[in-house]
Amino acid sequence: MKAKILVIDDEESIRFTFERFLQDEGYEVITVRDYTEALTKASDSNFDLIFADVILESNTGIDFLREIRKRNFHSPIIMVTGSPNIETASDALRLGAFDYIPKPVRQETLLRVTKIALQHKALVDEKEKYRSNLEAIFSSVKDAIITVDKELSVLEINDAAKSICNLSRDAIGKPVNSLSNFCNRQCLKALEETIEEKQPVEIYRLECKHKFHPHQVVNITTYPLLDNKGIFSGAVLIVRDETHLADLERDMRERQQFHNIIGKSEKMQMIYSLIENLADVQTTVLVTGESGTGKELVAEALHHKGERSNKPFVKVNCSALSESLLESELFGHVKGAFTGAVQDRVGRFQKANSGTIFLDEIGDISPRMQLQLLRVLQEREFERVGDSTPIRVDVRVVAATNQNLKEKIRRGEFREDLYYRLKVVEIQLPHLRERKEDLPLLVNHFINKFNKKLNREITAVSSDVQKIFMEYQWPGNVRELEHTLEHAFILCRQKTITVNHLPSTFKEFAGAKTSFLEDMKVDEPQAILQALKKASWNKALAARLLGMSRRTIYRKIHDYKIKYQDT
Repeated sequence: MKAKILVIDDEESIRFTFERFLQDEGYEVITVRDYTEALTKASDSNFDLIFADVILESNTGIDFLREIRKRNFHSPIIMVTGSPNIETASDALRLGAFDYIPKPVRQETLLRVTKIALQHKALVDEKEKYRSNLEAIFSSVKDAIITVDKELSVLEINDAAKSICNLSRDAIGKPVNSLSNFCNRQCLKALEETIEEKQPVEIYRLECKHKFHPHQVVNITTYPLLDNKGIFSGAVLIVRDETHLADLERDMRERQQFHNIIGKSEKMQMIYSLIENLADVQTTVLVTGESGTGKELVAEALHHKGERSNKPFVKVNCSALSESLLESELFGHVKGAFTGAVQDRVGRFQKANSGTIFLDEIGDISPRMQLQLLRVLQEREFERVGDSTPIRVDVRVVAATNQNLKEKIRRGEFREDLYYRLKVVEIQLPHLRERKEDLPLLVNHFINKFNKKLNREITAVSSDVQKIFMEYQWPGNVRELEHTLEHAFILCRQKTITVNHLPSTFKEFAGAKTSFLEDMKVDEPQAILQALKKASWNKALAARLLGMSRRTIYRKIHDYKIKYQDT
């Protein structure tokens, strides 16, 4: 299409000259002689470029420029004058004129400036089209979308945030932590983590505890926000309302996911129901199960599903610290309490006040720490190291262990009274090998996770990999599955993960399992011995060949008094 140009000048000869020069280049040209007529034409038509004389019979070209910008017209305007001066030029450019040319106007200059201005207009139009399309998409998405800068001030917010989060566009420019106090504010915590770590955060099936939507269940996702140069500039929050789907799955007893826990098996449905029943009951909970079964996820779900969800959730790995460090970590210390205590320190129990503390690997704490923990559970108070002033706290305790605490009690390694204080209610997580119907769900979950994390487009695992996964005993449970798939993602350069992308353990398992088990027609001690020989006395691999856990094969080797034999 021809570019459409408006020329405003009170001299007929100038209008004629402009019209002839520009029409000869194929442009559509309309000329007017005064301010009023110019405004009428500009309002009726969408011009690609406007030339305006600074001095007109009534109002000036500067007045026209000021009025056009007030009406948000986006046509580039070039000012023309017979008596140029610095002040007029600076006023024109300050008000948004594209350029400024003096009279008499040379044809070469006119055509050159026209070409540059129209190229600029084309770029502006393309950018505006792109912005409008983004705005339309942004507005039409049913998920709430909120973007923030590095200081957590709101940059943009879409319409869906009104219905899901009860936020309006008035929030733009305000710190996100000054906004809604109507929910448990897990969105804010996810944004803070993404800003700090520059990594995505995902929270599934979270109950908002929203004042206006008390039963609302959402998925929360945050991503780092990068500018057009790839420089980190903030974060984007996406909140998807999953209430209807969660209600439907609950009614059908087929929930595939609960908070961040994945699984649809009957065992997992029972776990979900138990967590729901315990969420608002402020009793101590003991979570048991093998390593990698998801004990920490259960603790998080208990906290986030309950009335303490907007309060602190504090984690402590009891096995990672020595007795003295653990005591200081849990209860805090005062300045001078021991060498290196250069200032007062608040302990984890005090940090968790009014919220939840998660004590992982509780079976590893010393007898003295067991006694101190028993006192906290009984009296809800403790003393900082080096201080005799008791501190009272309101903390819900969730503990976890992968050990057999009853066996430790029998051996005198764990206090029985503490055990029963911790085990008011026990949530026992099943091994992955006991819920293999959940494997496809877990595989899909981790494929989606690693596609986002590693920017890949892997779609599935091969049927051979599926078969191996279903036959494998998973001694490391869900954590082992996650690490296995991450290993495969690093090696895989295609759409489907195959056996060649798996760790060597699985390749050995795939090759050895069939040939060994098909030939095995012997009693159990002999079978174990043959498996050990096949596995070059690698007990973990032998256990997998036999379809038993590593702990079981160690016990049976001891019971049957099987000793190493040179093959």
